[in-house]
Amino acid sequence: MERRRPPQTEEGWYVFHDFRAIDWDAWRDAPERRRQQAIEEGIEYLSACERLEDAAEGDSATYGILGHKADLMFLHLRPSPADLDVLERRFEHTALAEFTEQVDSYVSVTEVSGYMSEEYFEEDSEVEDTGMAQYIESRLKPEIPDYEYANFYPMDKRRDEEWNWYDLSFEERAEYMSGHGEIGKQYAGRVTQIISGSIGLDDFEWGVTLFGDDPTDIKELLYEMRFDPSSSRFGEFGRFLFGRRFAPENLGAYLAGEFVPQEAASSGHGHGHGETGDGHHHGGSEGHGDSNEGSHHGAGHGGGDDHGDEDDASIREELEDVGVYAGQPHGEDVHAVVLYSEADPEDLFEEVEGLRSNFDHYDTHVKTAVYEGSSDDAETAVVSLWETERAASTAAGFLSDLPEIVRQAGDDESDSWGTMGMFYTVKDEYHGDFVDTFGDVAGVLADMDGHRKTDLLVNRENELDMFIASRWDSREDAMEFFRSDAFSETVEFGRDVLADRPRHVFLA
Repeated sequence: MERRRPPQTEEGWYVFHDFRAIDWDAWRDAPERRRQQAIEEGIEYLSACERLEDAAEGDSATYGILGHKADLMFLHLRPSPADLDVLERRFEHTALAEFTEQVDSYVSVTEVSGYMSEEYFEEDSEVEDTGMAQYIESRLKPEIPDYEYANFYPMDKRRDEEWNWYDLSFEERAEYMSGHGEIGKQYAGRVTQIISGSIGLDDFEWGVTLFGDDPTDIKELLYEMRFDPSSSRFGEFGRFLFGRRFAPENLGAYLAGEFVPQEAASSGHGHGHGETGDGHHHGGSEGHGDSNEGSHHGAGHGGGDDHGDEDDASIREELEDVGVYAGQPHGEDVHAVVLYSEADPEDLFEEVEGLRSNFDHYDTHVKTAVYEGSSDDAETAVVSLWETERAASTAAGFLSDLPEIVRQAGDDESDSWGTMGMFYTVKDEYHGDFVDTFGDVAGVLADMDGHRKTDLLVNRENELDMFIASRWDSREDAMEFFRSDAFSETVEFGRDVLADRPRHVFLA
């Protein structure tokens, strides 16, 4: 009898869904002092989880669950089961625990499998493609998306006389998974997911958590998935739990029966994500397909400096003093993802066109284009503009899978500072003059202290659409250029030759 070949898997972080019901009778009857203590200790526990005070990496989030099945869900991701065990027991030492009962839970572990990349599991193989490496990392160490709603359910693959998933060949299973994943991709920017394996850890084989800002998007995705053969023939599902995320600081409002803001009153969720916050998005396993979320991979993030809002404001003010409009953080009305690739521009363009056809389904998509550098050693850039930061982050997950993605062009140092001028739309009659002037400015830049590299990149589909990316040793080096006569003359020149005012400059 032939034995079917299982896909190889690699595991990452462990996942714990902790569902709690509140004893409302005991809560109402408790003295005010005891209730206040429960709120304070509950906030401290949940906030500490989100701040990762117990571990070097991972993530946590808190949700209010609708319906009779539970009242609260604590979602934790940690490197080991022991870490989760500590969190579960530590909660029992809070005063809040006295008013709750654990009515359900689910234990699982993130994974990547051979359905995604058989090459990854080959002996002595290395994943050289940067996008694939980031994708694998994001699957093993996912970030909990900052969406408002979450939906959790466990699932199995069917094993009955007519439809037995485990009797299919590897090739057949891989084909089913590929088709299933194409449906998930259509919901990029609206729904993302964390799927984790639980064979031997819990009653079902996988746990699925979907995240979105609009509950109907989650409903529509699940409904559409029902008609896919991977689900209709082989899917078996447990019960569904649906809830809304809130910051730990709002626990008191939740328990008081008041409206609960999603964000904390002062500082947002305040949750950390360990050391893996770059390029995260969440794709499918044996459950759903690639409905991904990621983070910015190049837009104005040069090296390791991370400026706060106050520093960003001071930069914008200083630039305004020297005649440079820097807009708001990430631009006045758009958020951008900028990635650089060493792939052949034509091949890269074909890949981007496929993604763009999906992006165009969403109202938040502004544009996605391929820009080619003017210098011989310049990489090709992919620029994707969105109306919301969340949509841009999700798009970044897909874009990071493009071939031969690298960081900021020609520069791997972690101690640099970047500027990016965008929306240089040149009047047709001045195209040659603009390119020539850039050449003159580039000559000035080459002699400036602290300047590393500047490229003029041109939209492959529209030669009048350009942006300029520079890399400097420090912020002050860049500001010296912005204060120079050469830059002032360039700004004056731009007023005559540009069809629109450049709307923002990314700074890192």
